[in-house]
Amino acid sequence: MQRISEVVLLVAGFALGLCACHTVKVNKHKPWIETSYHGVITENMDIVQLDPPLVALDKDAPVPYAGEICAFKIHGLEAPFEAVVLNGTSGEGQLRAKGLVDCELQKEYTFIIQAHDCGAGPGGTGGKKSHKAVVHIQVNDVNEFSPVFREVQYHTAVTEGKIYDSILQVEATDQDCSSQYSQICNYQITTTNTPFAIDRNGYFEKQQQYEVLVTAFDCGQKRSTESVPVHIDVKPVCKPGWQGWDKRVDYEPGTGSKQLFPKMNLETCGGLLSSVRTTVELQTSHIGKGCDRETYSEKSLQKLCGASSGSTDLLPAPSTSTNWTASLVTDSERDSDLIFRFDGRQAAKIPDQVVPQNLTDQFTVATWMKHGPNPGLRAEKETLLCNSDKTEMNRHHYSLYVHNCRLVFLLRRDFIQVDTFRPAEFHWKLDQICDKEWHYYVINVEFPVVTLYVDGVTYDPYLVTDDWPIHPSQIDVQLTVGACWQGDDDGGEVTKPRFTQYFRGSLSGLTIRPGKIESQKVISCLQACKEGLDINSLESLGKGIKFHFNPAQSILVMEGEDLENMNAALRKVSYINSRQFPTPGIRHLHISTSVQCFGEDTCIFIPDIDAVVMVLQPSEPRITIAGVDRLTRPAADLRGPAGLTLFQDLHIISTVTKGDTASHHTAGRPGVQEEIIHNLDYCDILVLGEELRPEQESLQLQRSTLLGKHLDATNSTSGMSIYGVDSMSNYEQVIRQVYYHNWHPAQTPDRKFRLTCSELNGRYTSNEFTLEVSGLESGTIKIQEFQSAIFVTCCHKKRYFNITFPFSPGAPSAATVVIVICIAALVVVVVLGIYRIHLTHQQEGRNSDTTKERELDWDDSALNITVNPMEVRGRGD
Repeated sequence: MQRISEVVLLVAGFALGLCACHTVKVNKHKPWIETSYHGVITENMDIVQLDPPLVALDKDAPVPYAGEICAFKIHGLEAPFEAVVLNGTSGEGQLRAKGLVDCELQKEYTFIIQAHDCGAGPGGTGGKKSHKAVVHIQVNDVNEFSPVFREVQYHTAVTEGKIYDSILQVEATDQDCSSQYSQICNYQITTTNTPFAIDRNGYFEKQQQYEVLVTAFDCGQKRSTESVPVHIDVKPVCKPGWQGWDKRVDYEPGTGSKQLFPKMNLETCGGLLSSVRTTVELQTSHIGKGCDRETYSEKSLQKLCGASSGSTDLLPAPSTSTNWTASLVTDSERDSDLIFRFDGRQAAKIPDQVVPQNLTDQFTVATWMKHGPNPGLRAEKETLLCNSDKTEMNRHHYSLYVHNCRLVFLLRRDFIQVDTFRPAEFHWKLDQICDKEWHYYVINVEFPVVTLYVDGVTYDPYLVTDDWPIHPSQIDVQLTVGACWQGDDDGGEVTKPRFTQYFRGSLSGLTIRPGKIESQKVISCLQACKEGLDINSLESLGKGIKFHFNPAQSILVMEGEDLENMNAALRKVSYINSRQFPTPGIRHLHISTSVQCFGEDTCIFIPDIDAVVMVLQPSEPRITIAGVDRLTRPAADLRGPAGLTLFQDLHIISTVTKGDTASHHTAGRPGVQEEIIHNLDYCDILVLGEELRPEQESLQLQRSTLLGKHLDATNSTSGMSIYGVDSMSNYEQVIRQVYYHNWHPAQTPDRKFRLTCSELNGRYTSNEFTLEVSGLESGTIKIQEFQSAIFVTCCHKKRYFNITFPFSPGAPSAATVVIVICIAALVVVVVLGIYRIHLTHQQEGRNSDTTKERELDWDDSALNITVNPMEVRGRGD
């Protein structure tokens, strides 16, 4: 029996153990609800309409209690809501207001809600809670308030016989919380037979002495409980505002400063003013990069502004040597800057030989950028400049990008430079980054300090993040513009390299200068406007006149207490454009004025003025290159140490056509050609046909020739480019010193070179001047092509007879032969001439009646004898 008892006890114990295990596993799961809910409740109602509906799920279902929902609990500071369970089995719940909800007191509520299951038993023991979900409740408004006028009554005065856009504004308010019911949608004059009208904004039109009643309606068509009286008095005709100004002001290029309002004065209609404040704004954002600036190439501008040499232009004009920008989209017109537009699909890879090397602790990155927010793309980076691994990996060594309207500069150092945690990302948050206007950005790196200049104003980063240096590797890097070059995907699997993080906006003049930072003086010069507002004779401004220009001189604010002094000051405001060839077209002017009056709460209103400055088309220059277009020299000259000077007789001139009126041209009088002096910005010498063979020929220019000039030069097998903003005479001096060497002229005896010059980065270009060069080996004669043979040309009755005598330099009596032949030819021509005269006299005797009406052919045609003896050289030639 004892064993049986023990067995029973064991079995019972086992059963209890099973029971205990079963009890523990009854409530295994937490209830589940959505992570967030959005609800709407109408004020004075109690049921909240939730999206999505309030439903809690429990994986323990259909186990009783454990799979059922017993409660929804709200966590929040005094949230006037409660959640009730509608069905514990299905988990449905409902959100209700504890009391009346008033939209005027609070429009929105946010709180936390959790679901609780019923636990392991009827008592709710061992219950579990869901995660916390956020609930946002919006209170809908009910149109319960009527509009109320701000003033008990209104009073104004108007001038008889004048037409007014508006004479008075009444204003009513509504205490409802929503825009639908709190806004005033309409005003109505309830007085009958009144000559006035009122618009939906409360503005009156017209007037003598009248009193009218006005009522207001909100957007729910609820009417104000009381109407407001409006008193209107009639006064003599007078309209406050600026008088004596012209809608359009024409500006002739090259005339300096021109007054905009030489006869302007402010009419106050007898009102006594204590002060006047006027703002004149010149709007030029539609021109070039925000205003009329010089459109020279970036390198030329940097040299002109005194910037240090060594910068690399990453967005140059497309050419044979800078073809990486050929596929990009340009926004440039003929008279504007070189602008590249990126729409999220274009990017360019910078060739390895162009990429700046050895970016040390000091360097500068600069660019013009126009960028605006891109809806739906705020999470994406937009890359302006990126230096990343070319293959296998996706490490960004340095980059400049825009992210959520913030400018970020990334600089990852290599382990060979530093091996500690160092600053790597520099963030700036500025309104200019996304305002859709042009701005000039310069990043000066003096590691670990990085400074940003925007339009010449400095900004420190608001955030700097640190990172470890990049591990050394043998992977080549790729510099790109407009996107970043990525070698693999996010998963680490190597894929086909591609562009990513595309830029959307416009760029111009993107440069990198290694080894040196740019000075603020140079930065200001590079972004300076060439047009703006000006004040003639500052010293003659009246006392008490205060004025202020913005840095670009596009906005002028003037303030004074004396009206006459203010009138005189406004007359001195002028427009100036210092460019020799400004961009023609319209510049809008906007003038706004505010006044303060003595002892009055309300004062007169001065209407704004809108005018235009019309910059007329400048006289376009015609740049002409002239000189000897054919050179024939002995081969020894080409092989010599000095080489052959190509353009020794070069002349560059520029002319414009000027006439008094346009009628001159229509009347067949094309105007007068006048020579003008201006700068050039580049001249290109292009090799026509096959490129130069470096092993046997080259173009050369001594660097000393460039000293003291704003010029530089680049050389390649396709030609030579001389660039920089400098005078035509300096360009002439330098081009005349370009030498051509050919150590084996027999292999390439003939060469052609084409010379073209430009002003304003190609806005005005010269003619294409072509020069042919030929080299002669010893004993070689080319008749009628080179000056190495004798030509005797006889001209009679417009018939030309060329007698050519080939010459062999090896003959010992060459000079004697030349002299004898020339004398013989001369004798023959003289005899023919005498015979012709004799025949003419005989004809005159027979035809005396028509002698006066005829011209002798002999008189029309001169006797031309051209002798070009070969230049006698040594026997060894």
